[in-house]
Amino acid sequence: MKKKFALALCLVWCVAACKEQTPEKQATTTTETPTVEQEKAAILHTLNSETEAAFSRDYEAWRDKWVHDPTMTKIYLNFSDSTFSESVGWAEVDQFVKDYFVAHPEPEPVPELIDDIDVRLYGTGAWVVYEQQDSLRGLKRETRLMEKVEGQWKIAGMQTTIYGASKVE
Repeated sequence: MKKKFALALCLVWCVAACKEQTPEKQATTTTETPTVEQEKAAILHTLNSETEAAFSRDYEAWRDKWVHDPTMTKIYLNFSDSTFSESVGWAEVDQFVKDYFVAHPEPEPVPELIDDIDVRLYGTGAWVVYEQQDSLRGLKRETRLMEKVEGQWKIAGMQTTIYGASKVE
C-alpha cells in the first residue's frame, strides 16, 4: 500500500512538473536572445545616459556606464585646438574625469542626444561609431568599444575626435 501511494505521488508530481507552462511562466524561465535592434537600442541608452551624466557633472551616473578595467582607454584628439589626451586604465580615466569635474564644476549644455549609430556586435562586445554636434566643441566623431557586463552595455574604450565648427574633409 505504501509503495502504491509513493508511486502515485511520484506520478502526480511528474505530471505536474511536465505540464505545459503558462506564457507568464515561460517568459520568466526562458532566455531569449536579444535582436540586433534591441542591442542597438540598449547601447544607445548607455551612450546617451553617459553623455547626459558627463555634461551634467553627475559623477556617479557617469562612472556607472564604464567598465572598470586596467586595460581600457579613453582618447581625445582635438583638431580645433591641436590638443591630445590619452588615459589608460580605469584608475587613470576615473581620475581624469574627477579632475575635469573639479576644474569645470558647472554643467555644460547637453548635446543633442544621438539616435543613429553604426554598430558591429561581437557576442558580448560591440564596436560603435557615430558623430555628434557639441554646442561648445563643434562636430565630434566618437568611437566606442562596448562590453555587456551583467546584462548591461558599458563603455570599455573611447576615442573622440573633435573637428570643431566643421568637419575636416
